[in-house]
Amino acid sequence: MSSVGYRQLWAVDPGGWRVAGAAWAGLAGPLDRSLGELRTATGRLRGGWSGAAATAADTRLSGLRDELASIAPALIEVDQVLAELAGGLAVAKARLSQAVAQADAAGLLVDRSGGVRVDPARFRPTERAGVAAAGVAAALRAALDGAAAADRAAADRLDDLARAAGTGWASPPPPGRPALDAAPALVSAWWSGLTPAQRRWLIAREPALVGRLDGLPVAARDQANRLRLDVWRGELLAERRRLLSRVPPGPLAAIRLRGVVGRLAGLDALVGRLTAGDAPRAYLLGLDPAGEGRAVVALGDPDHADRVLTYVPGMTAGLDDAPGELGRAARVLERCAALAPGERSAAVLWLDYDAPDFLTEAASAGQARDAGPALHRFQEGLRASHDGPPARQTVLGHSYGSLVVGVAAREHGLAADALVFVGSPGVGASHAAELGVPPGEVWASSAPDDVIRAARPPEELGRRALFGAAPLAAVLGWPGRTGHDLWFGHDPADPGFGGRVFSSGRGGHTGYWEAGNPALDGMARVVLGR
Repeated sequence: MSSVGYRQLWAVDPGGWRVAGAAWAGLAGPLDRSLGELRTATGRLRGGWSGAAATAADTRLSGLRDELASIAPALIEVDQVLAELAGGLAVAKARLSQAVAQADAAGLLVDRSGGVRVDPARFRPTERAGVAAAGVAAALRAALDGAAAADRAAADRLDDLARAAGTGWASPPPPGRPALDAAPALVSAWWSGLTPAQRRWLIAREPALVGRLDGLPVAARDQANRLRLDVWRGELLAERRRLLSRVPPGPLAAIRLRGVVGRLAGLDALVGRLTAGDAPRAYLLGLDPAGEGRAVVALGDPDHADRVLTYVPGMTAGLDDAPGELGRAARVLERCAALAPGERSAAVLWLDYDAPDFLTEAASAGQARDAGPALHRFQEGLRASHDGPPARQTVLGHSYGSLVVGVAAREHGLAADALVFVGSPGVGASHAAELGVPPGEVWASSAPDDVIRAARPPEELGRRALFGAAPLAAVLGWPGRTGHDLWFGHDPADPGFGGRVFSSGRGGHTGYWEAGNPALDGMARVVLGR
């Protein structure tokens, strides 16, 4: 055991590496502005200069623009590397603290060099004490080995980037691209056959493709999608300008304007989280500002986590409230960290489907069925891109999102070790065995005051809405429902469904993530497999 390693790990500040990474990523903004200024200057030059010299200058400036554009993904990659180093060191420090606490409980001392011995003031050396000391020493070694592995991985990736700076950041790949709906295993194999320079070329030149391909590494998708943030924001600003130009706007235009403003606010909040440098680092795996807007965001890197949660929200979810939905995933992740500080967990908000906005939509399983293939492909992609031993994958659906998860699992299969349903109107199945996950790994919870438990069948809800009930009341509050059949099949929170039920406190339809609600711990324990 290295005494320097022990002291270094005890003293290291993971947050410092995270801040350093965010600073590197922050250079992408000035770089983009410089690139824009160069494009403008080149345009002016073309307008007033011609001939062989002008052609040569234009060719050189074009090459310079390409070189500058290829640097941006590398800046984001440095941020990713240092954030993952920080995460690895934080887990190693937690394991170190656990080992020291284990030593104290066993009457052992850990000296400044990491040596373990019996505390003579508390115990005499015995065979049992020797066994305990060996266990503590092994736990200390595991913590130090984890820190060393994180350090080596970061050093190797940074060395690759340094070499690329001297030999060229990017080079065109061979022709041929996978389709967006290609099997993730095929996408992963295609990507593995490319050189690092070819991958950087694709990220910089074809970010719309790279950012959407399930099966590619999370790091590559994040780099590509971050490069498109200004494009997406520009689309929303242009849409807002078009709507504002209509005088008078009219009722429909006013509704659309409110939607655009909401999506802009949601996008800006997500950008704030992406650039904040907070722990865990956020990874942008997908975004679409059109319609109600879609977003797929990971907290922590799923490719290097021991435990991965995919959270699918329900009715009315869109880009405008994606930050709030991401907050729910974050609260489960926080509980995982509190319950298992020595393990690396990640959580993904998967809002890549058209969630129902109105009662007439929510009364149908159509949008859930439409979402099934995409959720299936996304989970397959997480399996394909994961580095190291397979992670425990959990998929959580809330409200209508639980139907999305259930239908995807039953009709397409999900690469998941556990399914969790909270506040569910039914999951499109009559028994847990239909969902294709290991026995005992279908979980559900329903709050005692969640009005989804009293929901009437869709056809009655529609009639109720037509006769003047408020939409939310019509969807969730029609009294008098009895038995265990909900909108879309047997209540998964009923033991007769064949799954496992964990408790929830009162909090209505959306209180499952509130602090102190036992459902929050229940979700986290399923993610951890405890």
